[in-house]
Amino acid sequence: MAKRVREASTDRETGRARAVGRDPAAGRDPAAGRARAVERRGGFVREFVTGVGLLGRGFARYRRDPGLLIAGIIPALIAAIVVLGALGVLIYFATDISSAITPFADHWSSGPRDLIHVVAGLSLVGVCGLVAFVAFTSITLAIGDPFYERIAVRVEDELGGVPNAVDIPWWRSLGQNALESIRLVAVSAVVGIPLFVAGFLPVVGQTAVPVIGALIGGWFLAIELVGAPFARRGLRLADRRRVLRQNRPLAVGFGAAVFVCFLVPLGAIVTMPAAVAGAALLSHRVLGPGERDAALATVDRPF
Repeated sequence: MAKRVREASTDRETGRARAVGRDPAAGRDPAAGRARAVERRGGFVREFVTGVGLLGRGFARYRRDPGLLIAGIIPALIAAIVVLGALGVLIYFATDISSAITPFADHWSSGPRDLIHVVAGLSLVGVCGLVAFVAFTSITLAIGDPFYERIAVRVEDELGGVPNAVDIPWWRSLGQNALESIRLVAVSAVVGIPLFVAGFLPVVGQTAVPVIGALIGGWFLAIELVGAPFARRGLRLADRRRVLRQNRPLAVGFGAAVFVCFLVPLGAIVTMPAAVAGAALLSHRVLGPGERDAALATVDRPF
């Protein structure tokens, strides 16, 4: 009887392990478990590096379509003036804002109080910079929609095109695109709050937090940049999130590379057309035939 109970318990554990996609033998074999963990990490790194390479392939388009990509710099320049102006105002008042959001330090001695104000100011500017990058991308794509649409279409046409692509006039998609961009900017602002708080932590706030911020910012940039290629298939913001979530290392690698380039002076302006081309490559890579077939069902009601 006791033997049957033990066997039944073992069978239940094995069933639960298989139900969640684990190999029961791996739990009993530490070496097999470690091998799988190394393989997963290797796959993550490989996909991440591939994502970074997609931006490099986007930059290579400057040699093939110099006129088209240079024309795409103009909307980026206009958006950069707007966003950098707003960010400049924030930096100018950063001292006053940091004092207002750290009232607990008002009665501290001058040394610690000034230090906490500096940390608060830097954290605030860092978080607002993350939001500013997403906002810059949204504004640039809205202003330069005709230019960037041509870049994305040309890239995908060279890869075989999009069968039965959904052709949506810009004036019909403008409202939906604006709403989706506002949602992304709002979510990035909310996500930035814990990063702002973590910025107060000694050492961690000045080392790990910027790296995490770049990865998170890269994720939001990837979601924003693939908007046009996904829209050609009748797919919306929720679909972008779902598909990229299934290819997260690839998407984060691409987006983080764009984020880092945006940090370089004038880098955002020069990078934007290449990022659009890279996003078309990313979309073509992650959208398999199943996704394209699903998109055809919404051709008559794309938004």
